Amino acid sequence: MADTLADLAAQLRIDSIRCTTAAGSGHPSSSMSAADILAVLFQKYLRFDFQQPKAPHNDRFVLSKGHACPVLYSAFKAAGAIDDKELLTLRQFGSRLEGHPNPHVLPLVDVATGSLGQGLAIGVGMALTARLDQLPFRTYVMMGDSETAEGSVWEAFDKAGHYKLDNLCALIDMNRLGQSTQTELGWNAEAYLARARAFGWHAVAVDGHDLGAIDRAFAEAQGKKGQPTCLVFKTEKGHGYSLIANKDGWHGKPLPEDKAKEAIQELGGLRDVRIQVKKPEAKKPSGQDAAAPLKLPTYEVGQKEATRKAYGDALLALGNARPDVVALDAEVSNSTYSQEFKKAHPQRYFEMYIAEQNMVSTAVGMAVLGKRAFVSTFAAFLSRAYDQIRMAAISNATVHLCGSHAGVSIGEDGPSQMALEDLAMMRAVGGSTVVYPSDANQTAKLLAQLVERKGITYLRSTREKTPVLYPASEEFPIGGSKVLRQSDQDVATVVAAGITLHEALKAYELLKQDGVLVRVIDLYSVKPVDVKTLRKAAREAQGRLVVVEDHWAEGGLGDAVLEAFTGEREQLPTVVRLAVKKLPGSGKPAELLSAAGIDAEHIVDSVTSLVEDSPLDTEGREKPEEGTWGHTNA
Repeated sequence: MADTLADLAAQLRIDSIRCTTAAGSGHPSSSMSAADILAVLFQKYLRFDFQQPKAPHNDRFVLSKGHACPVLYSAFKAAGAIDDKELLTLRQFGSRLEGHPNPHVLPLVDVATGSLGQGLAIGVGMALTARLDQLPFRTYVMMGDSETAEGSVWEAFDKAGHYKLDNLCALIDMNRLGQSTQTELGWNAEAYLARARAFGWHAVAVDGHDLGAIDRAFAEAQGKKGQPTCLVFKTEKGHGYSLIANKDGWHGKPLPEDKAKEAIQELGGLRDVRIQVKKPEAKKPSGQDAAAPLKLPTYEVGQKEATRKAYGDALLALGNARPDVVALDAEVSNSTYSQEFKKAHPQRYFEMYIAEQNMVSTAVGMAVLGKRAFVSTFAAFLSRAYDQIRMAAISNATVHLCGSHAGVSIGEDGPSQMALEDLAMMRAVGGSTVVYPSDANQTAKLLAQLVERKGITYLRSTREKTPVLYPASEEFPIGGSKVLRQSDQDVATVVAAGITLHEALKAYELLKQDGVLVRVIDLYSVKPVDVKTLRKAAREAQGRLVVVEDHWAEGGLGDAVLEAFTGEREQLPTVVRLAVKKLPGSGKPAELLSAAGIDAEHIVDSVTSLVEDSPLDTEGREKPEEGTWGHTNA
């Protein structure tokens, strides 16, 4: 067995060199340091059915140091999951073997990695899923030592220790050399051990090139109960080829062909080692709640309720109906109202505390194993987890985000708590869905659709209680909108969502008193946006649109509306954008809406000015030079 492992490790190094040399790019040295570790793990400890990579009983392996994927792809070749021809397509256009692992094209991996510092949190989500479903699989996460400088890594260490995840094993490839310099801790294994132990982990230092020591370390980790295990492997970057071993300046550099041949010769020549990765015992998830019909909460028209409360009520209803729904929150469940779910389904609720980056990546780990993960916190604080959200989309994960306390309407807490960029942020995520409900029944109906929608979804909820506008029987298709006020005499269209929709309805009544009629659209679906209704309104309401939003002017509702007219061959409408344009402070919600220029009075002023400045009167006829609006066309 020792000779087989040695040959396998050498082959993994050789194949990492071969495929990166063929590609003319990649990270052979980072792959070579990890080869012995992967050889032992794949040959002796990993339980994985390559014919059914998504089977729920498989062990999970996350290569957090995603740039070292050549060694992972080489291990896939040794296991017979890919052939040598495909291995040599590394990094080529159209290849499944991209420069960092990507499940969009390669189902043998669960998640996209390469934005460093996220793999361990994903592993936490996987380990929690195993515990929840009472499955015996183990999760292994290989990390680079450089990425341990990321705070998100230690968030994950903390949560794994808190939940005592003894089915999770972190592997730190301590090869000392980063991209441009030595890592912060170099080969100071004791520092890594002390940090891991401080978070409640069992931690062991291992010679990462001693196959016997690696074997014993994995066996120790497997037998450890009540604690996650961290194995800190001292390795050499580029190990096996003396020209680059432990030498600076070789990060991300493939070997030229002559040096690749020299390295292969030094490593003992080409091999064709094949391994049989052991399959796990087939076992189905157990201990799950029973499914039940969905009974969404309902609210009476006219009553006042905050959409954040409706989110919590609807999440509870989804949890009652679906055993695959899980909820994660960042210690604000009494504000996001995910506490309603927590009370009813404590085993499916996961408190992530004030660690939003870890929370999102943990949700990704759960989502790729089949859970419908709902993540909630104040919308402003999701911004610190934006990279995790971006990578979740690249991972092809379905994660449902809810951001509460958005905009200036939250009131006295001030700008540090006011999400004013969240719509722009979430709209920019590839394949995302973004909704912004204005009342409680709408919130519940939208959430019931989001649970079935793939990709990253985002629901923006409001802190303040607002009147219920729609009966519980109303439907709100994603990609649609609601026209709440309209007539044949509309001189403009006011487009709003969430809190500003209520201001738009107030403005409608004020304008109507002066004989001015406007159309009011509830643009609850921000992405995808209702192009058809917006274009129709522009045609029928004299080409004038006023968009009002509790968000910065950049990237939010206004930009979504403008994008609806991209490619429009007819005359483009005149669009006025009312949005937050200067830093707000503390105050009452009504004061802050007024100060931002997005309340009913400012909507009235904007419509009035827009009509007065138009060469047409309120009936669409050309005005005389001295019109009834009190000024000339000039």
